[in-house]
Amino acid sequence: MSSLGMALLNSLDIGLLLFVIAVGLNIIFGVLNIINFAHGALYMLGAYLAYSCVILLGMPFWLTLLVAPLGVAVLAIAIDRLMLRFIYEREISDSLLLTFSLLLIINESVRLIWGTGIHVIDPPTLLQGTVTLPGGITYPLYSLFVVTVGLLILFGLWYLFNRTRVGKIMRAAALDREMAQVLCIDTKLVITGVFAFGAWLAAVGGVVAAPMRAIDPGMGDKIIIESFIVVVIGGLGSFPGALLGAVILGLMYGLGGRFFPEVNLILPFIGMAIVLLLKPHGLMGKGASA
Repeated sequence: MSSLGMALLNSLDIGLLLFVIAVGLNIIFGVLNIINFAHGALYMLGAYLAYSCVILLGMPFWLTLLVAPLGVAVLAIAIDRLMLRFIYEREISDSLLLTFSLLLIINESVRLIWGTGIHVIDPPTLLQGTVTLPGGITYPLYSLFVVTVGLLILFGLWYLFNRTRVGKIMRAAALDREMAQVLCIDTKLVITGVFAFGAWLAAVGGVVAAPMRAIDPGMGDKIIIESFIVVVIGGLGSFPGALLGAVILGLMYGLGGRFFPEVNLILPFIGMAIVLLLKPHGLMGKGASA
């Protein structure tokens, strides 16, 4: 029983971290109608900025959790104003090519600045060690912190989209940009803000993941694949779909790693293929019920 409980906790840990990252990708697509291939590179950049803040500058982890994502969001604003704004009205293939180019640029920039080696940072002192949960399960404190961050962002996003004026403006811009302009909504500001917000979410995921995973130039490539699996399973552009897809992928990794380690690496791709065959728009995507 404790083995199953540990696997489920690991699934929740992985799933909520993937949700934090993939939901930014989904929000950007839902409002801007672009598929951001550079999203994983922004996640990686958040982890590298966390390394620089904690190890090179001696900044406390808690302050780093605020500063590093803001730095990535500022970069995202510059990217939007200098590059992306020229392709918003074009075919989606143009955004794929441009963001893929950004992915390569950011990857090579990271190698030039931080090198090709592997970097690590330790969890903050307060979150080191383990805690004993009901059922006799011993679980790392930092993993519980990751779960807490994921839940806070989940409920924060729900409140943003359903209870605030800013969230309603974002939803209006996603549904009908021209009508939003007629209603005197500054859609250019909304678009820039949404792209920066999505990048901020990716960077938060990078900072939170940094003490758990090795920081290396390839970490963004792996996470963008996992993020696309999440949005394909859940449905591109669907906020609930991002949560459902992340939970399903987390269960595949957590339970698969515990009980089916020999096929764990291919389980997500098998799951994605099954969903695409049965629900081409994803489980909760537009047209999923058709």
